[in-house]
Amino acid sequence: MKREVKLLMEKASDSLILAIELFNRPYDRGRVSSTLIQLDHAFEMLMKAAILHRGGQIREKRAKETIGFDACVRRSLSDGTIKYLSEEQALVLQMINGLRDAAQHYLLDISEVQLYDHVQSGVTLFRDLLKSVFDQELASHLPKRVLPVSTSPPTDLATLFDSEIKEIKKLLQPRRRRQIEAFVRLRPLVILDATIRGEKGQPSDSDLRRICKDVSDGKDWASIFPGAAAVELAADGMGPRLSLRLWKKEGIPIQLVAEGTPGASVVAVKRVDELSFYSLGAKQLAKKVGLTMPKVVAIVDYLRLREQTDCYKEIKIGKAVFKRYSQKAIDSIKEALKEETADEIWRKRVGKAKRVTA
Repeated sequence: MKREVKLLMEKASDSLILAIELFNRPYDRGRVSSTLIQLDHAFEMLMKAAILHRGGQIREKRAKETIGFDACVRRSLSDGTIKYLSEEQALVLQMINGLRDAAQHYLLDISEVQLYDHVQSGVTLFRDLLKSVFDQELASHLPKRVLPVSTSPPTDLATLFDSEIKEIKKLLQPRRRRQIEAFVRLRPLVILDATIRGEKGQPSDSDLRRICKDVSDGKDWASIFPGAAAVELAADGMGPRLSLRLWKKEGIPIQLVAEGTPGASVVAVKRVDELSFYSLGAKQLAKKVGLTMPKVVAIVDYLRLREQTDCYKEIKIGKAVFKRYSQKAIDSIKEALKEETADEIWRKRVGKAKRVTA
């Protein structure tokens, strides 16, 4: 591992430990903002380490400064030679970044349940990325005495939004004059929903005023926040081993738009250059996984990678057709080889071919 990568990983781990410590502190002064700032910083450092580890660059040509959070997410999600993020993982990162932005630059009132959900899902994602990119366990980066976040069971998003809307509705009752408190309480919900729908940036006062009117009129939260209604939090494990991940439900798909579209989030950015995403020919794929061409083709057929759009695509340029593979194909093959050897898969494919011929 390169020295720069190792140092960035250490810095990421330090910030994660501080986020966990701040989350679990016994008093509240500055707790929310500090927790989100440290968690956001932990992920920026981890993404930069991952990009360098996969052979990418974290500086633009002739730039003095490294790329920012959004650019890190974009490269980690869309660059075929680097890609290691799923869309759901990118959404978690953007939610954390959006909440950090609101907490650091303006006002944010986030409930304990919301903060728990975001921080626990963040710790889970940090653990997942350490394993998938660096093949390391989170436990090796934490002191043995550290309890990652909490042993409390998570609240599902439907229950969370129901309870938050009830509290906001109380603040909006006539003659209470507490609209600013309602705005501050509403802001994290709007950020969460907008991120899922592919929008970027902080909500304006007019946006919050419109949503407050919908809340006062008694509209159902799922119609007010259609993005949040299209995802769910999935938990598994108990205590320190609790994992909390965000998953898309059947509903509103993540929209893909051209890079530079005003107000579009990183997850909404389309892979404009498909040859960059599907960056590998069969020979390059074989070299990446350390196999011969016949064996890698056998494994591709065995795993049906050509049927998976995130692994394979035929790109037509003029009259020529190029059969191309993505970084995900490498990951899929390496994962399969943990269960069976290349020789075992080869024998299965050759045996099947002989039976078909016979």
